[in-house]
Amino acid sequence: MPWPDYFMNITYLVRERSTCLRRKVGAIAVKDRHILATGYNGAPSGVRHCLETGCLREQMGIPSGQRHEICRGLHAEQNVIIQAAVHGVSIAGAELYCTTFPCAMCSKMLINCGIRHIWYSEHYPDELGLAMLSEAGVTFEQIPFPPDMPRGPQHV
Repeated sequence: MPWPDYFMNITYLVRERSTCLRRKVGAIAVKDRHILATGYNGAPSGVRHCLETGCLREQMGIPSGQRHEICRGLHAEQNVIIQAAVHGVSIAGAELYCTTFPCAMCSKMLINCGIRHIWYSEHYPDELGLAMLSEAGVTFEQIPFPPDMPRGPQHV
């Protein structure tokens, strides 16, 4: 199994910890074939999960991909960054594997963290995130899941 497929498989396992009612997302930071940090989307530590409270965004009728600030949860990419920082692990120069393409908010954070390449499986309709990653020189490539499906073209 190629390394990208191996790590994407792990990313899908990580996403199973998600407590989001709308979209489960997993992410891992990898450097030199070593996992540096993992993250999944969900409420901050010590805060009730949407599984208990219900989805605020759903209750307010907010469509997916809009008004990210109205949510109890953190994104998987944000949790990767936080876990790395809490444990004193630099993710500069690392690759990010994510089940879903990052939103614009996470893309900005990943650029500033020094992530150099993003592997993702599922498309997310956020043209701003895509444009900023491209402008910053962060490359990305889609890996269909399950991994035995043919790969799509690489985006630069």
